[in-house]
Amino acid sequence: MKESSNSTVRIGLFGAGRVAAALAPALSAAGCPVVFVASRAAGPAQALAATLPGCSALPLAEALADPPPADIYLLAVPDAAVPALAAAGAWPAGAVVAHVAGALPLASLGLPGGVGGGVLYPLQTFSPGRAIDWAAVPLFVEATTPAAEARLLALAHCLSQRVALLDSAQRLRLHLGAVWASNFTNHLLGVAQAVLAEAGLPFELLHPLVHETVAKALAAQPSAFGVQTGPAVRHDAPTLAAHAAALAAHPAWQALYAGLTASIQAAAAAGE
Repeated sequence: MKESSNSTVRIGLFGAGRVAAALAPALSAAGCPVVFVASRAAGPAQALAATLPGCSALPLAEALADPPPADIYLLAVPDAAVPALAAAGAWPAGAVVAHVAGALPLASLGLPGGVGGGVLYPLQTFSPGRAIDWAAVPLFVEATTPAAEARLLALAHCLSQRVALLDSAQRLRLHLGAVWASNFTNHLLGVAQAVLAEAGLPFELLHPLVHETVAKALAAQPSAFGVQTGPAVRHDAPTLAAHAAALAAHPAWQALYAGLTASIQAAAAAGE
């Protein structure tokens, strides 16, 4: 993490979920104090605030009606809650209110004049108990005014060495790619783990294969499609049929297998 030159920037944090719980201590360590955490659920907000120097936990309604002084208010809440939260806040003039979502457009904030709107999107997956190297996390900024943009860029540079401007359309496309690369991949690994568990086999047997698959895909030029292996790309009908039969007790996984097989074969046929 970079040493902060932005130590006077105060952060008001709305939300106490996975992103907030990862972001708040990183901000504090970077010299950007989190002055309060506000959430509908009192327990998580209190637990998070207790880990941060000089931070208070506030009821959500109280923090919206009279936000304590802060330079940037971060809305680290579910996407669907952002527009209503932004509209409900009595934001002080000159403040910046930003959400942290990948798929939500900047325009969703709908803030009044005199209040800067923005986005501070960390391209990473967050889970409890997992340490994050924030210096390596790409952070993407978008803002409604040059002043808000400058403030958010400065904050982003306090956290990460990889900071860039990205508009809402590009960020949505990036988020879509991230879902394919992370969320769907995680689900497929879960299916693989369950398939092995049903046969009494440890998931660790697949670890070397998973590591090599990811390393090879990351190194592939011009596309990971070009290093595809397995029975689908070979059109190995007997193996595909045997796998389908083995998944008979799991029709949803069977359908997923068939869909992925068709997608792999279509990509190969198209020369992707």
